[in-house]
Amino acid sequence: MVSDTLEQRIYELVRSHDGIYLFKKKELTPTTDLDSDLRLEDDKTLALILKFSVDRGNFPITTYYPPEPSLKNLLNPFRKSDIPQVPDFTIGMLIESARVGRWLYD
Repeated sequence: MVSDTLEQRIYELVRSHDGIYLFKKKELTPTTDLDSDLRLEDDKTLALILKFSVDRGNFPITTYYPPEPSLKNLLNPFRKSDIPQVPDFTIGMLIESARVGRWLYD
C-alpha cells in the first residue's frame, strides 16, 4: 500500500493516462515502465509529463520514444534496420523527480 500522498498522486496521474480496463487493472509499482509495461504512446506520455508538476528542464521525449523509421526505410530490404535502445521510463523516476521538484533524468 502506498502511504505517501505524493506517491499516491503520481499513481493517480499515471492511472488517469493508462486507459480503461474491462477486467482487472494493471498493478502499478515504482518499476512499472510507461512504455513497455503500460504501452503508453508518446503523445499520452507527453500529456502526462506536461501535467507532472515539476521543473521539466529540457525533458527529451525522444530519449524514451525515438522517432519511427520512415516507410521507405522499413520497406528497403537492403537497409539494415537498427533497433534503438531506449532507457527505462518508470513510475519510480516520476516519484523521485517529484520529491526533488525537477526532472532528474536526461
